[in-house]
Amino acid sequence: MLRIGIIVGSLSSTSINRVVAETFPSIAPDGVEFEYLDYSALPFYSQDAEADFPAEARAWKDSIAAVDGVIIVTPEYSRSLPGALKNALDWAARPYFDGSFNGKPVAIMGVSGGPQATAAVQQHLRAVLGHYNAPTLGQPETFVTYNAESYVGNEIVDEATRGTLKRFLDATAAHVELHTRALANA
Repeated sequence: MLRIGIIVGSLSSTSINRVVAETFPSIAPDGVEFEYLDYSALPFYSQDAEADFPAEARAWKDSIAAVDGVIIVTPEYSRSLPGALKNALDWAARPYFDGSFNGKPVAIMGVSGGPQATAAVQQHLRAVLGHYNAPTLGQPETFVTYNAESYVGNEIVDEATRGTLKRFLDATAAHVELHTRALANA
Protein backbone atom coordinates (compact mmCIF):
# COMPACT_ATOMS: atom_id res chain seq x y z
CA MET A 1 0.00 0.00 0.00
CA LEU A 2 1.37 3.42 -0.96
CA ARG A 3 0.64 6.22 1.47
CA ILE A 4 0.59 9.60 -0.23
CA GLY A 5 0.30 12.80 1.76
CA ILE A 6 -1.75 15.65 0.38
CA ILE A 7 -0.80 19.23 1.14
CA VAL A 8 -3.38 21.83 0.18
CA GLY A 9 -1.71 25.19 -0.42
CA SER A 10 -4.65 27.23 0.83
CA LEU A 11 -5.74 27.33 4.46
CA SER A 12 -9.22 28.56 3.50
CA SER A 13 -12.05 26.30 4.61
CA THR A 14 -13.71 26.99 1.25
CA SER A 15 -10.59 26.39 -0.85
CA ILE A 16 -11.39 25.01 -4.31
CA ASN A 17 -8.03 23.22 -4.15
CA ARG A 18 -9.26 21.42 -1.01
CA VAL A 19 -12.57 20.55 -2.74
CA VAL A 20 -10.67 18.89 -5.58
CA ALA A 21 -8.12 17.18 -3.29
CA GLU A 22 -10.95 15.63 -1.30
CA THR A 23 -12.11 13.79 -4.44
CA PHE A 24 -8.82 11.90 -4.79
CA PRO A 25 -9.87 8.82 -2.80
CA SER A 26 -12.81 8.28 -5.17
CA ILE A 27 -10.47 7.96 -8.20
CA ALA A 28 -7.27 6.67 -6.59
CA PRO A 29 -5.38 3.83 -8.21
CA ASP A 30 -5.60 0.49 -6.40
CA GLY A 31 -3.12 0.21 -3.56
CA VAL A 32 -3.01 3.96 -2.80
CA GLU A 33 -4.28 5.66 0.32
CA PHE A 34 -4.14 9.35 1.10
CA GLU A 35 -3.41 11.30 4.24
CA TYR A 36 -4.18 15.01 4.37
CA LEU A 37 -1.21 16.80 5.97
CA ASP A 38 -2.14 19.80 8.12
CA TYR A 39 0.27 22.68 8.63
CA SER A 40 -2.24 25.21 9.97
CA ALA A 41 -0.78 25.20 13.52
CA LEU A 42 2.75 26.17 12.44
CA PRO A 43 4.15 29.43 13.79
CA PHE A 44 5.94 31.79 11.42
CA TYR A 45 9.35 30.38 10.61
CA SER A 46 12.33 32.07 12.21
CA GLN A 47 15.79 30.60 12.54
CA ASP A 48 15.67 31.80 16.16
CA ALA A 49 13.11 29.05 16.88
CA GLU A 50 15.46 26.28 15.82
CA ALA A 51 17.28 26.25 19.15
CA ASP A 52 14.04 25.07 20.77
CA PHE A 53 12.31 23.46 17.77
CA PRO A 54 8.53 23.88 18.19
CA ALA A 55 6.42 20.76 18.73
CA GLU A 56 4.09 21.85 15.90
CA ALA A 57 7.01 21.95 13.49
CA ARG A 58 8.27 18.52 14.63
CA ALA A 59 4.76 17.08 14.16
CA TRP A 60 4.64 18.62 10.66
CA LYS A 61 8.01 17.09 9.74
CA ASP A 62 6.92 13.73 11.17
CA SER A 63 3.73 13.77 9.07
CA ILE A 64 5.82 14.17 5.92
CA ALA A 65 8.23 11.42 7.00
CA ALA A 66 5.29 9.04 7.60
CA VAL A 67 4.16 9.03 3.94
CA ASP A 68 5.80 7.53 0.86
CA GLY A 69 5.23 10.60 -1.29
CA VAL A 70 3.43 13.93 -1.38
CA ILE A 71 0.98 15.74 -3.63
CA ILE A 72 0.84 19.52 -3.33
CA VAL A 73 -2.48 20.93 -4.56
CA THR A 74 -2.20 24.69 -4.53
CA PRO A 75 -3.62 27.95 -5.75
CA GLU A 76 -1.40 30.73 -7.00
CA TYR A 77 -1.21 33.89 -4.88
CA SER A 78 0.28 36.95 -6.57
CA ARG A 79 2.00 34.77 -9.20
CA SER A 80 3.73 32.62 -6.56
CA LEU A 81 3.29 30.39 -3.49
CA PRO A 82 0.71 31.14 -0.82
CA GLY A 83 2.60 32.51 2.20
CA ALA A 84 1.33 29.81 4.57
CA LEU A 85 2.51 27.06 2.20
CA LYS A 86 5.96 28.65 1.86
CA ASN A 87 6.15 28.89 5.66
CA ALA A 88 5.29 25.18 5.94
CA LEU A 89 7.95 24.29 3.36
CA ASP A 90 10.52 26.39 5.25
CA TRP A 91 9.77 24.51 8.49
CA ALA A 92 10.01 21.18 6.65
CA ALA A 93 13.50 22.10 5.44
CA ARG A 94 14.85 22.81 8.91
CA PRO A 95 17.01 22.26 10.80
CA TYR A 96 19.64 22.35 8.11
CA PHE A 97 20.60 18.85 6.85
CA ASP A 98 17.37 17.39 8.28
CA GLY A 99 14.94 18.30 5.50
CA SER A 100 11.72 16.32 5.33
CA PHE A 101 11.57 16.44 1.53
CA ASN A 102 15.07 15.03 0.93
CA GLY A 103 14.46 12.14 -1.49
CA LYS A 104 10.66 12.32 -0.98
CA PRO A 105 8.81 12.04 -4.32
CA VAL A 106 6.41 14.92 -4.91
CA ALA A 107 3.74 15.77 -7.49
CA ILE A 108 2.29 19.24 -7.99
CA MET A 109 -1.04 20.43 -9.36
CA GLY A 110 -3.29 23.42 -8.99
CA VAL A 111 -6.91 24.45 -9.25
CA SER A 112 -8.07 27.92 -10.28
CA GLY A 113 -10.96 29.80 -11.77
CA GLY A 114 -9.22 29.98 -15.15
CA PRO A 115 -7.06 27.76 -17.36
CA GLN A 116 -3.42 27.33 -16.38
CA ALA A 117 -3.64 29.99 -13.68
CA THR A 118 -1.33 27.98 -11.42
CA ALA A 119 1.56 27.71 -13.91
CA ALA A 120 3.78 30.24 -12.09
CA VAL A 121 3.30 28.69 -8.63
CA GLN A 122 4.06 25.24 -10.03
CA GLN A 123 7.35 26.50 -11.50
CA HIS A 124 8.25 28.19 -8.20
CA LEU A 125 7.49 24.98 -6.31
CA ARG A 126 9.71 23.00 -8.70
CA ALA A 127 12.59 25.36 -7.87
CA VAL A 128 12.03 25.08 -4.10
CA LEU A 129 11.60 21.29 -4.21
CA GLY A 130 14.67 20.91 -6.40
CA HIS A 131 16.68 22.71 -3.72
CA TYR A 132 15.22 20.26 -1.18
CA ASN A 133 16.35 17.28 -3.31
CA ALA A 134 12.74 16.14 -3.77
CA PRO A 135 12.22 14.22 -7.03
CA THR A 136 9.28 16.05 -8.59
CA LEU A 137 6.90 14.61 -11.18
CA GLY A 138 7.42 16.45 -14.46
CA GLN A 139 4.44 15.21 -16.47
CA PRO A 140 1.57 15.47 -16.65
CA GLU A 141 1.51 19.12 -15.67
CA THR A 142 -1.95 19.44 -14.22
CA PHE A 143 -4.04 22.60 -14.20
CA VAL A 144 -7.70 22.22 -13.28
CA THR A 145 -10.24 24.92 -14.00
CA TYR A 146 -12.79 24.84 -11.21
CA ASN A 147 -16.47 24.54 -12.01
CA ALA A 148 -18.66 23.81 -8.97
CA GLU A 149 -21.09 21.78 -11.08
CA SER A 150 -18.32 19.25 -11.75
CA TYR A 151 -18.40 18.06 -8.11
CA VAL A 152 -21.10 16.51 -5.99
CA GLY A 153 -19.81 15.95 -2.48
CA ASN A 154 -16.46 14.20 -2.83
CA GLU A 155 -17.31 12.83 -6.27
CA ILE A 156 -16.36 14.20 -9.69
CA VAL A 157 -19.31 14.16 -12.08
CA ASP A 158 -17.57 15.82 -15.04
CA GLU A 159 -15.87 13.07 -17.07
CA ALA A 160 -13.18 15.34 -18.57
CA THR A 161 -12.11 16.56 -15.13
CA ARG A 162 -12.27 13.02 -13.78
CA GLY A 163 -10.01 11.84 -16.63
CA THR A 164 -7.48 14.64 -16.05
CA LEU A 165 -7.28 13.93 -12.33
CA LYS A 166 -7.17 10.15 -12.83
CA ARG A 167 -4.18 10.49 -15.22
CA PHE A 168 -2.45 12.75 -12.70
CA LEU A 169 -3.04 10.35 -9.79
CA ASP A 170 -1.94 7.32 -11.85
CA ALA A 171 1.28 9.12 -12.83
CA THR A 172 1.81 10.23 -9.23
CA ALA A 173 1.41 6.69 -7.91
CA ALA A 174 3.92 5.40 -10.50
CA HIS A 175 6.34 8.22 -9.58
CA VAL A 176 6.07 7.49 -5.85
CA GLU A 177 6.37 3.73 -6.42
CA LEU A 178 9.49 4.17 -8.57
CA HIS A 179 11.25 6.33 -6.00
CA THR A 180 10.10 4.28 -3.02
CA ARG A 181 11.45 1.12 -4.69
CA ALA A 182 14.72 2.89 -5.59
CA LEU A 183 15.21 4.03 -1.99
CA ALA A 184 14.48 0.56 -0.67
CA ASN A 185 17.13 -0.91 -2.99
CA ALA A 186 19.77 1.74 -2.20
